[in-house]
Amino acid sequence: MRRVTLLAALAAILPAAAMAASTSSVPVEGMPQLAFGHPEQGRLLVGQVVWQLIIFAALIYLMSRVVLPRVGAVIENRQARIAADLEAAQAAKTEADAAMAAHRAATEEARAAARAQVAAALQAAQAETDAKADALTARLNAQIAEAEARIEAARAAAMGALRGVAADTAEALVSKLVGRADRAAIEAAVGRELAARGRA
Repeated sequence: MRRVTLLAALAAILPAAAMAASTSSVPVEGMPQLAFGHPEQGRLLVGQVVWQLIIFAALIYLMSRVVLPRVGAVIENRQARIAADLEAAQAAKTEADAAMAAHRAATEEARAAARAQVAAALQAAQAETDAKADALTARLNAQIAEAEARIEAARAAAMGALRGVAADTAEALVSKLVGRADRAAIEAAVGRELAARGRA
């Protein structure tokens, strides 16, 4: 840093000293650089060119030894940081893509499991409903059969009672009309009549 400051100070002081040394011997009105007709113009021009070359060489030295390496180091550091950031971003993107794929796979798996559970629950409910319906049908069929049996028994009992009443009534009528009655013949005749009417 001291070297840069020293060279900058020399670059600022030396042209002024050269100008003073060049113009101190011969007074020139106005700007010495524009005094083209003055007899000392050649010596002044050579001094300016020499000092300009010295200053240019010093600036080149400063740029090549101090400024450019620092700028290059800054640029390299920035490029390295950008490359690291890009790699980190790419890694984060890859990780995010993997996480998204895993999330999608887990979601699809959960949906498949839910669909399977719903199908199993529906199948179980349908099976239970079918079993209950079958049990109810069997119970109703048993009750219907029992009721039909009771009805048939009641019908048979009623028909038996009706046969007995009809036979007694016919026997009483025949006894009154004829004086005597054949019970077996009367019961056979009542049975035939009931069978002819479809009630036997």
